[in-house]
Amino acid sequence: MKKSGCLLFLMVGVVSAFAQTAATVSGRVTNSPSGECDFSTDIASRNSWLMRFSVAFALLLTGAALAPVHAEELTVAVATNFLIPSRALESEFEASSDHQVVLTSGATGQLYAQIVNGAPYDILLAADQDRPRLLAETGLGDPSSVFTYAIGRLALWSGDPERIGEESLESLLENEFRWFAIAEPAVAPYGAAAEQALENLGAWQLLESRIVRGQNVAQTFAMIETGNAQLGLVALSQALVYEGAASYRVVPRELYSPIRQDVILLQRAAENSAAHAFLEFLKTPEAAQIIQRYGYLVPSVESTRE
Repeated sequence: MKKSGCLLFLMVGVVSAFAQTAATVSGRVTNSPSGECDFSTDIASRNSWLMRFSVAFALLLTGAALAPVHAEELTVAVATNFLIPSRALESEFEASSDHQVVLTSGATGQLYAQIVNGAPYDILLAADQDRPRLLAETGLGDPSSVFTYAIGRLALWSGDPERIGEESLESLLENEFRWFAIAEPAVAPYGAAAEQALENLGAWQLLESRIVRGQNVAQTFAMIETGNAQLGLVALSQALVYEGAASYRVVPRELYSPIRQDVILLQRAAENSAAHAFLEFLKTPEAAQIIQRYGYLVPSVESTRE
């Protein structure tokens, strides 16, 4: 139960105690045998009333202590690749506080442009390190709040469960297919990583004429899921949570630079207690477990996982 629920429960108890006390005192003063006020029992009634009042007042003080000082709402701009994990983090955070989280997603480059143009976001969960750095440098974010919350991974993915087998990545990319999807490298860090991985595999020139680009990694995933592209490079987290028939292969990390995803507290949230609390929550073991569950690495365990 949240703190506000506890407070409501205690306040109900206080009201009930006062109601019972009032009824008891009233009955003892007016219901004497002679029909007149019987003050011989009033002292006992007053003592009982004082005792009940003390208990009720203590309950009220306890409830006030349990109530959150500042229950606020925060708006989190989250890179598309991290939207599903963010929903899990949102649920966990809200369950342990009275703060409310509003999520909005998009390509990191698009979110950055929106923030520069005055979008009312409190926190940016980026898919790279460059945009949080730029926001800090231009005074639109707090430099001291920046840290890496997740390290993303690429996966070769197909909506065809038979397409990706045991052969090498090079062989898979040489198979017959019409379109290969990646996110737009200019605005989506996963697109930039995909381009880098293809170049390191020696496959960029082979595939360049067949590459189609989504504005973000979610759009890229949808292009492959619907069959508009037969293969593509997406976030590993997307492949892991997909419940339909599909096939995928984890792309070796040495083929692309680490996709370090940084978070930053934005200027408008400097006094927002919910935003500060959410940043601290992201550093907890509970948050790290959620992040890893969706195929990401966290800095503390990066060296222990493939």
